[in-house]
Amino acid sequence: MSIFVDHPNAQTIIPNQVVYIPDYFSNACEFKDLLASEITWSQGRVKIFGKEHATPRLQSWVADEGITYKYSGKTNHPLPWTATLEKLRNQLNKSFNLELNSALCNWYRNGEDSNGWHSDNEPELGQNPTILSLSFGATRKFQLKNRETGELINLSLEEGSLLIMFGESQKQWKHQIPKQRRVLDDRVNITLRKTFKKISKSQS
Repeated sequence: MSIFVDHPNAQTIIPNQVVYIPDYFSNACEFKDLLASEITWSQGRVKIFGKEHATPRLQSWVADEGITYKYSGKTNHPLPWTATLEKLRNQLNKSFNLELNSALCNWYRNGEDSNGWHSDNEPELGQNPTILSLSFGATRKFQLKNRETGELINLSLEEGSLLIMFGESQKQWKHQIPKQRRVLDDRVNITLRKTFKKISKSQS
């Protein structure tokens, strides 16, 4: 995965696991409004300690036909690629020689919206998934926590940036977007990955 580190603006956050590239898109300001308007958004519900709560952000699962994704106890069936998402996907596939076929989209409407501690370790993502996270809009804090040592890493994900998690990052670390009540502007986050069609029996 040295191809990520070879990018001229790449910053290694965790060796062989997490790379951050600020200003990956020079024209980032053009994307947020396009994505916000093109994508079909919904607010799901999650179970926490047996009680259902509204997801604190808007979401959308976009993927190639037949690519489902189960997380938070819900199987998500794909929506078709929008023109802008397709453009982003093609650029990343070409730049990093990947086969990205799906995107989990999150719209954080302000600092009250968040995403709690988790790892992207669902079986349909494979053993060591590569997750590419694009940020458009407000700068938001991103935290990584080591599962064994509790080490905490804080990043600021800026507009137009690209965060790449790969290798054993999902096995060794959790991550989250915490609430930041002083943040008033919105942020659209697109996390692209390769998702496999076969789902384990435990998920059926």
